[in-house]
Amino acid sequence: VPAAWQRPYLNIFKHFRVEEWKRSAKEGDVAALTDTRLKGTIYRIRGSNPASSYLQLPRAGTQSLGLTGRYLYLLFKPLARKHFLVHLDVTTEENLVVRISFSSLFKEFKSTATWLQLPFVCGAANEDTARRGATGAAPADVRWTCLVLDLPSILALYLNRRYSHLRGVKLCSNLLVKNLCTSDLLFEPGVTFSEARLGDLSCRGVAPMPRELAFPVPKGEKWHDLYDYIRFPSEGSKLLHDSIQKSFPSPMAVLEEPGRPLTQPVTLSRAVCDHLAHVHQITSSKAVSAPW
Repeated sequence: VPAAWQRPYLNIFKHFRVEEWKRSAKEGDVAALTDTRLKGTIYRIRGSNPASSYLQLPRAGTQSLGLTGRYLYLLFKPLARKHFLVHLDVTTEENLVVRISFSSLFKEFKSTATWLQLPFVCGAANEDTARRGATGAAPADVRWTCLVLDLPSILALYLNRRYSHLRGVKLCSNLLVKNLCTSDLLFEPGVTFSEARLGDLSCRGVAPMPRELAFPVPKGEKWHDLYDYIRFPSEGSKLLHDSIQKSFPSPMAVLEEPGRPLTQPVTLSRAVCDHLAHVHQITSSKAVSAPW
């Protein structure tokens, strides 16, 4: 359960004062820019290869963020025609540090006991292009994305481990990043506070996106026509996912189905966990090299 200071959500960039670079670190070409469309500061991380430049929280690898929220939100946009890389270090209840990496460089899912490599399929404004589902450099019309990672579910599904907290984040090139956030609430972009009240979503742990974390939507436009929303693991698909990508139709469709739960319980029975671990062992026999 998150400490009181982490509720109802924690704006990571704001809380750790990223712009001061005292509790965070940067390497290579990392710049703070003002984005007029998003009406705020964004961070551009770029380099000749994804590992050459990065923004890291906390500053020292021996420290820990200690963030316990179930969901990690990353508001970002891959740089067009480039590859990007993100590392998340999480700690299990057994005090084991697991690295979760996702990148457009990865061609297939790989894992060890302490490292998950997940291919990221960059979406495009043209859905026909995005539906092809091929990994690779970001398309020219790549959009700003709200990525929601269910960290306890990722650890339970892939490694049969129980989640404790987020230890560290390393955002490598080539990315534009607006913000990072943790919360136990599932924020649904494009939902207003009045719609949330009418739909009684709060009792299901669902809430509208907080203003300071939201992408702006001009009057008369719709959120999902402008941005991408990716929830991982996604609902309604196979148990073990091999890549992070936008699902079709839009995740907002679940709001139009009365009575359908929007969230899944994280707790899995030992039998289910053992079965998943067995399936995973069969399907991913390839080893990975040491992390960067």
